[in-house]
Amino acid sequence: MRKERALLKISGETLGTLGNGNFDPVSLHNQAQEIVSVEDRFELAIVVGGGNLIRGKDLMPKLNLKDQSEIDFAGMLATVINAKVLGVLLKKHYGLDVRVMSAIDMNRVAEPYIIGRAVRHLEKGRVIILAGGTGNPFTSTDSAMTLRGHELEAKHILKGTKVDGVFDKDPVTHADAKLLPHVSYQHFIEMNLGIIDAEAIAFARKCKLPIRVFNIFKKGNLRRVLVDGDIGSEIS
Repeated sequence: MRKERALLKISGETLGTLGNGNFDPVSLHNQAQEIVSVEDRFELAIVVGGGNLIRGKDLMPKLNLKDQSEIDFAGMLATVINAKVLGVLLKKHYGLDVRVMSAIDMNRVAEPYIIGRAVRHLEKGRVIILAGGTGNPFTSTDSAMTLRGHELEAKHILKGTKVDGVFDKDPVTHADAKLLPHVSYQHFIEMNLGIIDAEAIAFARKCKLPIRVFNIFKKGNLRRVLVDGDIGSEIS
């Protein structure tokens, strides 16, 4: 029986403190264990962010820089570092068969992202970690999440965050925020919450890609969201 295919987007925050240029061993192992918990039942592709190493929107004003495209490329390189570190951990410590694939040329450290090659890796039971975003400036790793989910024909597109799903307002600053189990694409864009970029949602709407947002910081949630589907919020 063929495994269902899932694409998971995780931010740099799942691997270390945002903007501090670091990795947290406990966080890294926690994410690795979540991945290990589902790789036996699902073909798994992972899109990684780079915010623990570089946050372009913070760095530009600090350095008084105006050219976002150059900083965006620095951010893409940060995602390659994260992908490589996570990939090595999954291989060496947990014994998974992993391939790191990059949207920008990094032949010494990662395979080029080619759709057919990525699909073959998944069909052979390998976990693929997708770095470099879309390979273009002015687009986020959220856009990479929806684009790669569409290209790889993933049945499940998941955004792992530090909150339990989509709320009607920011739950970090509003104690009365309410979890929304389902949100339409249009409503999500109108709420302007920022948990996923509007451009990524617009592409998902165009391609009719449901996205489930859930808390990946809670142990066991990745398996629960894939197997039971009863947590988080669906955007569709």
